[in-house]
Amino acid sequence: MAEAVLIDLFSLPANLQNNIQGLLCNTLETIEKCFSIPAPFVYVMCCQRQGSERNGEQESLLPALRDFQSLKKRLEVVCALTTAAALYTIKQRLDEKDLSIIKVILPTIRKDLMKVYIDHLFTAVYQFEFEDLQVASDCENLQIAEPQSEEQTLPTQDVALIRSEIQMYLESLPSLKGELTILRSSLIPDDIFLHGFTTRTGGISYIPTLSSCNLFSSSKRRDPQVVVKENLRRLANTVGFNPETFHKVKIDHANAVCIMGKTEPDSYDGIVTNQKGVTIAAPGADCIPVLFADPVRKACGAAHSGWKGTLLGVSMATVNAMVSEYGCNVKDILVVLGPSVGPCCYKLPHESAKEFHRIDPKCVRLFDSANPYIDIRRATRILLESGGILPENIQDDSVTDQNQNITFCTACHPDKFYSHFRDGTNFGTQIGFISIKD
Repeated sequence: MAEAVLIDLFSLPANLQNNIQGLLCNTLETIEKCFSIPAPFVYVMCCQRQGSERNGEQESLLPALRDFQSLKKRLEVVCALTTAAALYTIKQRLDEKDLSIIKVILPTIRKDLMKVYIDHLFTAVYQFEFEDLQVASDCENLQIAEPQSEEQTLPTQDVALIRSEIQMYLESLPSLKGELTILRSSLIPDDIFLHGFTTRTGGISYIPTLSSCNLFSSSKRRDPQVVVKENLRRLANTVGFNPETFHKVKIDHANAVCIMGKTEPDSYDGIVTNQKGVTIAAPGADCIPVLFADPVRKACGAAHSGWKGTLLGVSMATVNAMVSEYGCNVKDILVVLGPSVGPCCYKLPHESAKEFHRIDPKCVRLFDSANPYIDIRRATRILLESGGILPENIQDDSVTDQNQNITFCTACHPDKFYSHFRDGTNFGTQIGFISIKD
């Protein structure tokens, strides 16, 4: 059963335009009659004419809405200049209420168009069913879920126009939670490298656990790729890199490393390059985003180091790739550990903790408990030093220099960082990024 119903009156064909109130009344009557208590949330989407009053369309629909008392508190008319703006506003309402199953009632000729908007603005978290506006007048039609396997039939140029409309709308939105804030290390020379670690402010993601500069999208979260892309565009504009030459690791929680310019693996947690103007990045939302810079050979790397990747040696695998591919000397490589969950908060089952205890007993606190506290940063530093990285070339603020303010505990600072450990499955993601300046 649908949790919400979207009635699309945005661009009705001429033969329906003359009977807009009748169509709406019939549809609302059917919804009121056929859905169980509580009634679904109902959103009526219509076009706000350029230069008209914002509530002009809503006023014209009021006579059709007055008789539906059972829907009154769950019924909203959303007027906007574009379909993208109206649909994104409705998405915000759905997300506020944690709704995921949506029935869309719309003119047949709008269906393929609407599917493109939905594909871009929503993720697989949501389930959509479609019904023809003219026949949505009995319970049987409203209850049947339509198969979602139909091919996209819109011409390529129409799809491109929709993408452009969505992008323009997202670019017009104000930043949330303050300005973009980037943390930088004094260890990495800024005359050679552009680098930093993002925080959670300055983007457009509005869901509380994802707000506001979330930089990762997946089928399990509510932030679509277009929103993440807009957040990245704002970051790139602020920092000064090209988002078109941006490459982020494809997380596998292992130790594979991608060499930029060579065949890209299906998944990898480390990435290295010596190409100027190419920005590489590693995400983190408790896992450590680790940046590597060799100012002598002018090469750099980024790695995503969670507890599994740490044990598998992803950081040294990234160092070794820089040595073998670019002729770097291990003693020249600088390493900065970004914001990550600290030993104050992070726990693992005892069996996993044993592996960290073998690296160094000081990596584990309350070892005899069922879920000891783990210091993945300390383990990372020990493995790097064992591989030849000089201790003074590793920056981990939690032990080396409290004043640098880079290696925060993500779980302890909800105002600054995302945390899977703290926020659960619908969590946001920050990144560490680095590039060689032109």
